[in-house]
Amino acid sequence: MELRQLRYFLKTAELLSFSEAAKALSITQSTLSQQIKHLEHELGVELFQRNSHEVQLTEAGEHMVPNARATLVSADTCVESINELKAIMTGTLNIGVTYTFSPLLTDALFDFTRHYPHVHMNIIYKPMSELMEMLQQRELDFVLAFKPSERYANIESHVLFSTRLTAVVRTGHALTRQSSVSLSELDCCDMVLPATGLQARNAFDRILADTDHRPHVLIELNDVEILLKLVRRSNYVSVLAETTIHDIEGVQGVPLASCDDSMEGCIHVRKNTYVKNSAREFYRMLSESDAIKRYSVLADLM
Repeated sequence: MELRQLRYFLKTAELLSFSEAAKALSITQSTLSQQIKHLEHELGVELFQRNSHEVQLTEAGEHMVPNARATLVSADTCVESINELKAIMTGTLNIGVTYTFSPLLTDALFDFTRHYPHVHMNIIYKPMSELMEMLQQRELDFVLAFKPSERYANIESHVLFSTRLTAVVRTGHALTRQSSVSLSELDCCDMVLPATGLQARNAFDRILADTDHRPHVLIELNDVEILLKLVRRSNYVSVLAETTIHDIEGVQGVPLASCDDSMEGCIHVRKNTYVKNSAREFYRMLSESDAIKRYSVLADLM
């Protein structure tokens, strides 16, 4: 049994199409079919039921999927650890970041690239649900996002800091003269909010769910940068995590009154897998950055 055969098997099991799997693997369909047949012959079972219309996993094939995936994860982990022993602090670091974390990363990114110029960094901004899926598929080394409301069996989360929701307005807005703003006051405001599915919006919706308050939402969007531009140029009010406006000019945050609005910022990693030295070093630099220390509740990471 070869690792490439397991990779071929998993891609075919995922797509349930020999032609699509071959295309995704950049091999010919005949090569793929031949390797799957070799694997089935060695195991003594059929892994797929094939006919002219569709491809389906057999019971043996269904049983094979998690075992093949675990084998490939172990093999990839072995290769990663050996490569890092040969060349410490090189390679690629893939980091998934939710939009609201962006202002907190700047110092750590500058420090890391200055100290380790040979590490190539891919910073990927997406909603949390997409990033967690990418993390589970080993497309990311870790994710920076708030603590999820749902549990991911294969992911563990380390709390890095705590923040809260805040009403965000332009500098000089009437609300900035107040120490806090109530939900009743927000009902009277024209609001621009992050789109449903983004974590700050989800947290705000949970607060509203147990009340009769229904704010007047004019605009919803999933681009925080554009949202803040709208706020700066108008009397619109938004609700975001306090950390989202860290060092952002032209806007201010006003705490929400009498709301359970605490949010925990976390580093999310896969359980029981090798953690790159470069990832560990980035954790350290991030936890020691001034931006994180301002909100930090846990500096001792992994």
